[in-house]
Formats: sequence, C-alpha cells, structure tokens
Amino acid sequence: MGKPSVDPLRTASQKAARLVWNHSTHLSGLIPILERLCQQDGIQTVTPGVIGRSKGHCPKMQLRVSVPIRGGYKVIARQGKTVQEVFILTTLSQDQLEAALAIAMRS
Repeated sequence: MGKPSVDPLRTASQKAARLVWNHSTHLSGLIPILERLCQQDGIQTVTPGVIGRSKGHCPKMQLRVSVPIRGGYKVIARQGKTVQEVFILTTLSQDQLEAALAIAMRS
C-alpha cells in the first residue's frame, strides 16, 4: 500500500469533475454526454436532477442553460417528451458553458 501515483500531466486545476448519481433513472443518452462534459476544464460537479414531462416533443437530445445557481448553472436536458434538470457547478461563464456543452454533445 504505497502512496497513490500522481499524473504530472494532470494538475489540480485539470482534475476531472465529479458526476453525482442521485437517481436510478436518467434520460437515455444523457450520462455519456455528462461524462464527456466532466472531462472539460472548469467543470467541478455535475448532478442530474428531477425528471419530468413536457407538452412539446423534442426528437433529438437538447441541453439548454436555464438559470444561474450559486456556483454554477441549471441546465435543462430534453429528449422526446421528457425533461431532466442537470445542475453544473463550474467556474465557466454561461457562454463558455454553452460551448462546453456543444463540444460534449458532438463527441
């Protein structure tokens, strides 16, 4: 039982974010997107939240920044008639977060 090895290429500021698993159900396809988002700089914690139903139909997965919260933003994930809140704690601005979300959805 030695000390854990430290990767010299990954400093404390580049540490991968934490993805919190509070619920047993998520929108299909959301978790891989959130895992890719966690790899980006400036993202600290990603917490999927409440799932609900919407009146409109959204055939493809969409992630939209909703409102600022203390230390980050609330994002709304939509697919089909289902919506899910996602809380992201980050040091990024709203524009930077939107760009990070676009990158995570492309990959």
